[in-house]
Amino acid sequence: MNISELSTSTDDAIQNVGMQYYFDPGTAAHAEKFGLNMFELYGLGRGGVLGGADTQEVVEAFTFFSSGAIEFLYGAPRSKADPVEMAKEHINAAYAYADRTFVGVPTDVLSAFAKASQKVVNAVKPGQYALFDGYAKFPFPSSPVHAAYLSSILLRELRGGAHIDAINEVGISAGDATYLENPGIYKMHGFTDEEAPEVNAELEALKKKADAVSDAKFAEYLSVLDDAEQKAFLDGVNAMFAATTNPQAV
Repeated sequence: MNISELSTSTDDAIQNVGMQYYFDPGTAAHAEKFGLNMFELYGLGRGGVLGGADTQEVVEAFTFFSSGAIEFLYGAPRSKADPVEMAKEHINAAYAYADRTFVGVPTDVLSAFAKASQKVVNAVKPGQYALFDGYAKFPFPSSPVHAAYLSSILLRELRGGAHIDAINEVGISAGDATYLENPGIYKMHGFTDEEAPEVNAELEALKKKADAVSDAKFAEYLSVLDDAEQKAFLDGVNAMFAATTNPQAV
């Protein structure tokens, strides 16, 4: 498997694994400790890694959400809890989810994946992707389970940043790209039917091109890995993805 194949073959798994804790029942219970629901903890937690940013900054960082959705997820809940503190609690919820899910994955697989991922993360020039930079400020934990899960979160944000660059490069809007990816997610992210694009061959071609550019950009980041590290990366992603459907707790 070459770097390009590694990028494309792990795309869905990285996206899936890195977000699994967002709306997990355990995360919802954690949110209640702060008078929040799980959507508010998601907004404040993910947005909080930006360091107390205003709502418009979060709109720009999240990109694939409407401004109304970000007001619901981040703007309004700021009156209930501090985003910077909730970012820490959101990571704590992620680690708790990891403890409920990935213990069945061999420790050496998790450790090797985390080490390979950290090499990728450390090679990314700061200042390109706001959310990635925010999560990169959290120290890598000593626990292999936690280190592997923080890696998956960082990789998801890195892929997301690369995709933002890609849609800007090819000239498709974030809303249109989201709709073509999944109309259901489009609605969940606060866009309306009236805003939905007219799907045609030209728009579909732009989306396909943006996806290809995203894969290529992520492949460039993975290119710092040698053959053994690439295998560790692939094995770790696949093992963690499999564990999300067959979780094993501490």
